[in-house]
Amino acid sequence: MNELMNNFSATDVFSVKNEPLTEKEEINLRSEIEHLLSANNAVIIAHYYTDPKVQALAEATGGCVADSLEMARFGKKHPATTLLVAGVRFMGETAKILSPEKTVLMPSLHAECSLDLGCPKEEFNVFCDAHPERTVVVYANTSAAVKARADWVVTSSIAVELIDYLDSLGKKIIWAPDQHLGNYVQKRTGANMLCWKGSCIVHNEFKAKALFRMKKLYPDAAVLVHPESPQEVIDLADVVGSTSQLIQAAKIIKQQRIIVATDRGIFYKMTQLCPEKILMEAPTAGEGASCRSCAQCPWMRMNGLKTIFTGLYQGGKEHEILVDKELCRQALVPLNRMLSFASNLNIERNKIHT
Repeated sequence: MNELMNNFSATDVFSVKNEPLTEKEEINLRSEIEHLLSANNAVIIAHYYTDPKVQALAEATGGCVADSLEMARFGKKHPATTLLVAGVRFMGETAKILSPEKTVLMPSLHAECSLDLGCPKEEFNVFCDAHPERTVVVYANTSAAVKARADWVVTSSIAVELIDYLDSLGKKIIWAPDQHLGNYVQKRTGANMLCWKGSCIVHNEFKAKALFRMKKLYPDAAVLVHPESPQEVIDLADVVGSTSQLIQAAKIIKQQRIIVATDRGIFYKMTQLCPEKILMEAPTAGEGASCRSCAQCPWMRMNGLKTIFTGLYQGGKEHEILVDKELCRQALVPLNRMLSFASNLNIERNKIHT
């Protein structure tokens, strides 16, 4: 293992880039990672948007590939004492809050999220203070400090149902940070919602005019859209849903050709479940497009075999997620509410399908 480490320069060790590997380098890295996982009683928890090779490694080593909700559940329940979270920073923080006794590592602590960065705690606190009568619901894509201010945490897979429930209780809502998801949920539920003006740099790039032209070119195709996308793009969708919901939709939908408006990392799992389907990326080009990410989160790309190896090998301040104990205690309350609600919702959904 030391020989392998010596092949990396200091820049390589702390780099957030994942340059292409030769077949031999990839085999060696996988072998060393497997050894480190065993030696550290560790497991890899990877998001659907990470590199396919990362997802494959997580599956092959007994880990998890999932959306942020299932990542949170898996890490909490798994007996491993070390969690290697391949995703973005808020996912690592969530794992630490739910499992404070465990060591939580990330391939890169620089892996951020535009939704998290766009909702700083100081500004959010002022926003909440201005509307004290409202119930605060924050998306999982937020910092531990923002979660600590919330009454509820939510993911896109349960957002409509949770807001519908709160609305039935007569609650007025503060929603943060994704405005597109918030607007989508408000339209679905009719709830009284005040939305923070944040957006995802990946989903915000999908363009309705370009997608409309693509639909005309492939009239037999189904369009699957994540609700973090702009409303004009959602309006063109056959299915709107979270990452896990879109994957299931791809499996059961009758169309053979599918246009997908979310991060291209999702294609790994979709292809596994429905290899006979033709999967196509929704266009990010078009009028007004900046194409900063082109359907690929730049922070998710920081998770690669090399950075996973260095994260497990080095640990420490360069890779370990630490959250203040009092902040953990405060953020755990809305997170546990989310997990409890999601579990009850799954029970109800299963009743409907049996």
